[in-house]
Amino acid sequence: MAQYTVRPKKHLGQHFLADPNIARRIVESLRQPEGVHEVLEIGPGMGVLTQYLLENKAYQTSVVEIDTESVAYLTAHYPALAPRIYATDFLQQNLAELFPNEPLAIIGNFPYNISTQIFFQVLANRQQVREVVGMLQKEVAERLAEPPGSKTYGILSVLLQAYYDIEYLFTVPAHVFVPPPKVESAVVRLTRNQTEKLDCDEKLFFRVVKQAFSTRRKTLRNALKPLGMSAETMAAEIFDKRAEQLGVADFVLLTNLVATVKQ
Repeated sequence: MAQYTVRPKKHLGQHFLADPNIARRIVESLRQPEGVHEVLEIGPGMGVLTQYLLENKAYQTSVVEIDTESVAYLTAHYPALAPRIYATDFLQQNLAELFPNEPLAIIGNFPYNISTQIFFQVLANRQQVREVVGMLQKEVAERLAEPPGSKTYGILSVLLQAYYDIEYLFTVPAHVFVPPPKVESAVVRLTRNQTEKLDCDEKLFFRVVKQAFSTRRKTLRNALKPLGMSAETMAAEIFDKRAEQLGVADFVLLTNLVATVKQ
């Protein structure tokens, strides 16, 4: 068996977790919603999470890894996993092709530089991805779980909270990584909620949320001007607020107001 290690690569945002107790705690944070028997780990590196995932026979573990050095390491150290090691970019992967008609859980120590993109990919596959346990930069983790009214509450907070229940689980200090990042990390859990479809045009909902936060210091009356609503429509009280003050239900209402104008 190969004994070499994988060099963390700065351009891939790699910070390898070196604490087995934290690794096990992350894996044990998976709750496996009903019907989920497939788990996909993003960016396994040297398999610190993978080794514990493989111990659980209640689900089948697959991994996606863009780093060829990591792929070689995982293939050598976990030969039984080899058929389920996908040497590709998660952001470019079609999950419906990898796991046809299968609900899915996602887990990983997400690279800081693409963690937001990972969650947008989760949103794009929200009917299939039933659970996510991810470690990411603490500030981003806090933002995902924040309620309306917080200065860090933003686009991704609203979009994810529309479809997932989000829990901030625990903080992870920098010294347990190789190399240590300059910031703390945190683990969050997303569990798909009962909302299969919002009570509005969902594509328009995404557009309204993004436009509302594009100038977050302005009231919605000013921020949403590019959407072409009439002065009469924008006289409604909701337009006196700023985007960060609105919850998911408020944005659904807002989307329906915009849709009425566009019909």
